[in-house]
Amino acid sequence: MELNANFGERVAVHAAKLDWVASPMPGVDRRMLDRIGDEVARATSIVRYAPESSFSPHVHTGGEEFIVLEGVFQDEHGDFPVGSYIRNPPQSSHTPGSKPGCVIFVKLWQFDMADRTEVKLDTNAMTFAADGARPGVETMSLFSDEHEAVCLERWAPNASLDIEAVNGIEVLVLDGGFTESGEEFGQHSWLRLPKGGRAALKSGSAGAKLWIKRGHLARTPQPPLT
Repeated sequence: MELNANFGERVAVHAAKLDWVASPMPGVDRRMLDRIGDEVARATSIVRYAPESSFSPHVHTGGEEFIVLEGVFQDEHGDFPVGSYIRNPPQSSHTPGSKPGCVIFVKLWQFDMADRTEVKLDTNAMTFAADGARPGVETMSLFSDEHEAVCLERWAPNASLDIEAVNGIEVLVLDGGFTESGEEFGQHSWLRLPKGGRAALKSGSAGAKLWIKRGHLARTPQPPLT
């Protein structure tokens, strides 16, 4: 399966308008944003766990990165409420589920295969810092290495920002929203710009809170090795 698999073009998905699609596990549904592969796939998705649902134990051969959007995600490593940011590197394993139910934004098979860095952050306990180079913008770094940088950003109401995606960028709206090329991006809308892409964005009257990944499209993404 290929979905939004041309990483040389701009892609926008308004996930809140998509139907939920059942996964192989009962009670676990998803909205696919991009994908190369079938059930073993390089994939970006929004996944919903119904209350008392779970996935079978598995190893993340290619790594897993996610942020909790609603509810509480759970596995043998702990309970992770809204705002939790997790990186399970290649060769890590767990048994995910949720007693109360949850929704997560998740990326699979997108790690450097030598990465073994585990990250478990509660962003509710962290603070934003003003970005001196961009008035009206506050940032919170979540992860950074030679391949990519991941952060949260808060934009003041009606802030205008120019984005240069030197090595690609992805933006997911957590709260509020923005406009780009006349298109409205609300909660759970997702924008991906390719290497060398540019865009002019303006936050809405309520501002915007965003999850952003930069630099990860320097090389053309490939399907899983298996």
